[in-house]
Amino acid sequence: GATVQIILFAILAIEIKRKCPAIHTMLEVVHSRWGKGAHLTFLFFGLLASLIVTAMLILGGAATINALTGMNTTAASFLIPIAVVGYTAFGGLKGTYYASYTHTFIIYLALVIFLWKVYLGPSDIGSTNKMYDNLACAAERVRGIPDYPTGTNSKGSFLTFKSGGGLIFGIANVVGNFGTVFADQSYWQGAIACKAGATWKGYLLGGMAWFAIPFCMATTFGLAGRALDLPITLKEAGDGLVPPAVAVHLMGQGGAFLVALQLFMAVTSTANSEQLAVSSLFSYDVYKRYMNPEATGKQIIFVSRISIACWAIFSGIIATILAELGIGLGWVYMMMGCCIGCAVAPITFALLWKDCTATGAIVGAWGGMAAAFIGWVSFASAANDGVISVATLGQDYPLVTGNLLSLLVSPLLAVVISFAQGGQNFDWNVLATSSSAYMVEQDKHAVLKATGGPDSKEAMDRAMYITLRLGIGMSLIMIPIWPLLTLPQDPFSKSYFTFYVALSFIWGHVAMCITTFIPIYEFIYPGEDMEEEPAPVDAPKPSLQNVNPAPQEQLMGFYMPPGMQPMAHQPMMQPMGSYPMQPGPQMMPGRPMYMGTA
Repeated sequence: GATVQIILFAILAIEIKRKCPAIHTMLEVVHSRWGKGAHLTFLFFGLLASLIVTAMLILGGAATINALTGMNTTAASFLIPIAVVGYTAFGGLKGTYYASYTHTFIIYLALVIFLWKVYLGPSDIGSTNKMYDNLACAAERVRGIPDYPTGTNSKGSFLTFKSGGGLIFGIANVVGNFGTVFADQSYWQGAIACKAGATWKGYLLGGMAWFAIPFCMATTFGLAGRALDLPITLKEAGDGLVPPAVAVHLMGQGGAFLVALQLFMAVTSTANSEQLAVSSLFSYDVYKRYMNPEATGKQIIFVSRISIACWAIFSGIIATILAELGIGLGWVYMMMGCCIGCAVAPITFALLWKDCTATGAIVGAWGGMAAAFIGWVSFASAANDGVISVATLGQDYPLVTGNLLSLLVSPLLAVVISFAQGGQNFDWNVLATSSSAYMVEQDKHAVLKATGGPDSKEAMDRAMYITLRLGIGMSLIMIPIWPLLTLPQDPFSKSYFTFYVALSFIWGHVAMCITTFIPIYEFIYPGEDMEEEPAPVDAPKPSLQNVNPAPQEQLMGFYMPPGMQPMAHQPMMQPMGSYPMQPGPQMMPGRPMYMGTA
């Protein structure tokens, strides 16, 4: 999933608070640093990231709703985004966080129920030993079948992490999710809205809690679908239909209802977050920036609401077109890195590297995308005798080639061009001043003090020191260290498999407690960092012409109510329909069957 990306985004979230606490969107940083050309470039990539995430959740959600209820997929493609327009448009950011908290609780509750049902019964499995034996038998049943997805697994086993196809899927998964986190305004919005002292804690906790979703879904539905030998085709698996198939088999209509509820909570929460993100981009970075620089708060709210409604309809149309072209959730999920991975490095440089130039950022983004598409299409053509189609473009190696080129060529171009131009040597005080001047209204809650308390610049400096070490350390554990430690167990022994399942149980229950009880506790007992403080009286609004060092008290943008940390909505930031894709390649078309969590 996006665990590592969310954890690393905590570093960027702290930099937002330290350098430009008054921003509304990520593009305000881009405009302040590099001007109009870069602003329009990354406006495109920001909207593209939101469109890809929205399309994935609609494609997966519509396919699942169709399978469970028989509802027409086109109708479902419009129902999902339109169903949340009302509370997104009129509830705003505050409504989003309260709704997301409720949805998160339901998602984790269903997740825990499925864990207990699959492994403790009563069910057709009911124990780790039975699951292990069934998976071993399933591997024997498919052994020797031409082109069967276990072909790249070590010894043809389902009980191993040693899988060539799994490695390919993992690379595409990591690269693509960097794009859907760092280039997605919804993540930036969470960081902007949060109280400074809670930002880094929320993203670190949220990233670890989020991992429970793909981990537990893989360990329950992913493995159960294979162990029970359910008649699920590779296309159905790629459309995200493994969870409903297993739930119906084990729990009947009750299972169908629970997985449908879990799905609807996830996709509507994601749709809500993406609609709000897009509305911010349109209202602040299109309407206010280019159409009405003197826009009032009332006018911006009006434009935001219109944007939400239009985006809901537009995203439904795009999802319908993709479905008619035969493009499903799995195809889009593997392709997304080719499109938006190239925006990750330049957007990160906007806050972390003062010498990145406008030309370097722009050429890096477009050049990375061009390299990705050239490599992707060329590989698909060369490997299939010149045939270019949805099927050939959806193959593993062409996709992973495009993903890697997108993520790696972009920073290479940005760095080389920036050094060739002598670097920008940007003054971060300009960013703080210009973003403060762009505020529509003063916010008495959004004050970053120079010293004293958890919401001060001094505290943010300490938080950066901690987050850098925790973020990098946790990322190294999640990606190389954990998978490497499993390789000696090839295939897993029964005792090791039992340990693996027990770990998923612990992770799922702890994640549920984090996302459910910590926000309640902090709402009731807000603590020092959540206490309301008096606002500065008649604080002057900085001028864009005044580029002197920023004052000790800086105004921040969105404000999130006490107790609602950004981690409360993290599990919704990827579509529920894509969960079967993340836990195991056994649910991807043409993907090798293995146990990994990628």
